[in-house]
Formats: sequence, C-alpha cells, structure tokens
Amino acid sequence: MQTNNEDEKFMEIAIALAREARQAKEVPVGAVLVKDGAVVGRGFNSPISRVDPTAHAEILALREAAQRAGNYRLEGTTLYVTLEPCVMCAGALVQARVARLVFGSRDLRFGGARSKFRLADNELLNHRVEVVEGVLAADCLSILRDFFEERRGAAASRSDLADADIAEHDDA
Repeated sequence: MQTNNEDEKFMEIAIALAREARQAKEVPVGAVLVKDGAVVGRGFNSPISRVDPTAHAEILALREAAQRAGNYRLEGTTLYVTLEPCVMCAGALVQARVARLVFGSRDLRFGGARSKFRLADNELLNHRVEVVEGVLAADCLSILRDFFEERRGAAASRSDLADADIAEHDDA
C-alpha cells in the first residue's frame, strides 16, 4: 500500500466533490479518475437528483473519462474516492481496467473492495486493481459524519455512527 503526496493532492479534489454532493443533499462521496497526473473524470454521488441508482461518484467519473477517451477501457488510471466503492462500483473498476484504487474511509456495510467483498483485486477475475486505503481518511470520514449528524440529529447520529457503516483506517 504505497501512498504519496500525489495521492493526497487528488484525494483533496475528491473531498471537494464530496462537499458538492453534500450541498446537493446527496450522500457526500466524491471521486476523480487520474491518468498521467491529470484528472480525466470526476463525479459526486447524485442518484437522488439524477433519479438513477447507478449515479455513484465512481461511475460518473468513469463515464466522463470513457467519453473523453472514446474507450471504455481506462488502463493506466487511478481512481481516488472518499468512501470505499460498493460492489457495483468495484466491479466497474475491474471492467474498465483501472490500474489503481485509492480510497479514504471503509464502508463497513456495503464495501466492495475491502470491507464486505474483495472484488477489485480478486484473483478469480481477469483484472486486478491495486488497492490503497486510508488516504486522508479522517477528512473523508468527517464529511460523512457531519452529513449524517445533520440528517438524523446529533444525538441519534453519534450512537448510530458508533457501530455504523463507515470507518476510519490508519493502516495506509
């Protein structure tokens, strides 16, 4: 699990996108896809506003990059996302041939890369994505906690988050 200053730089962009999702009253997750040091795709969660269950941050970033590249294969890219991808998104990373996944916080309920399933780098699949977790985890987790506290009320949210769906990991 190799992280670097570039990982933090691009995760900051993903965090800014998560804040945009929060302003739009969507679950605050942001993602950027990077190739050769340049952002080629970006997205933030918007299934509510788009009325689209697949409008996750990762999927939107992949779609934008594929359109730009004119190819669904996005080899040599790195996806930075504030929350561990779900099964759908982890599968899409494999299908797109993304080289590397960098995420902030684990999703203990729906995580498809580490927490519940290990799809991104599963040896049974034809492509494996290198997975790095915990980059700016505290910042990524804070955005999610603030969002859910605001939605549920601070008192209820504290107890919900104690055994909740998201987690900070310092093992990166």
